[in-house]
Amino acid sequence: MIKIIRSKLQKFYYAALALGLFFPAAAFAQTDLRRGMMDIRGVFGYGGQLANSQDLTDLIANIIRILLLVSGALAVLFVVISGYQYITAHGNEEQAERGKKTLINALIGIVIIILAWVVVNVVIGTVGSSI
Repeated sequence: MIKIIRSKLQKFYYAALALGLFFPAAAFAQTDLRRGMMDIRGVFGYGGQLANSQDLTDLIANIIRILLLVSGALAVLFVVISGYQYITAHGNEEQAERGKKTLINALIGIVIIILAWVVVNVVIGTVGSSI
């Protein structure tokens, strides 16, 4: 009986996860996603950010921004993984501790990424205005 309930709950969790991942994307289906952030499609293709770099400083800045974008996405993925580890621990202290440790490390990574983004933008603004 408990196994049946547990399997039903797992199916419910997976359905809720799928809906939670799908509906935010559907909500932004009609809006412009490029506000405040560079568009992934415009980074590499014809007329993209890398192709339209005016000088070496601009090219390096665009490469650093792409790397920060990718590392930020990985950090958010690790937050999700740590939450999954913590939720599925089911009383296993070792796995719960591993989930907490992963979450702490991922949050530290996000803070470092945000600070790096700020530093890069300040340096680019300073170097760009002096050239």
